[in-house]
Amino acid sequence: MREKVEAALNRVRPVLQADGGDVELVDVSDGVVKLRLIGACGGCPMATLTLRAGIERVLKEQVPEVKEVVAL
Repeated sequence: MREKVEAALNRVRPVLQADGGDVELVDVSDGVVKLRLIGACGGCPMATLTLRAGIERVLKEQVPEVKEVVAL
């Protein structure tokens, strides 16, 4: 499942990188994906929206086993 999550993250990375940020996969366990937003995304006031409306949505579409995405 980790490989599927990495592949899905690679689809959203270009958008994050265009704004000076990125996402790091920390852990995948029991359907919970733990991520760390880095760079400009780490301190952005829109980070929660990016995580929920962008990253989580894409991960759930691409990897149906994903139940939740948590930012560390």
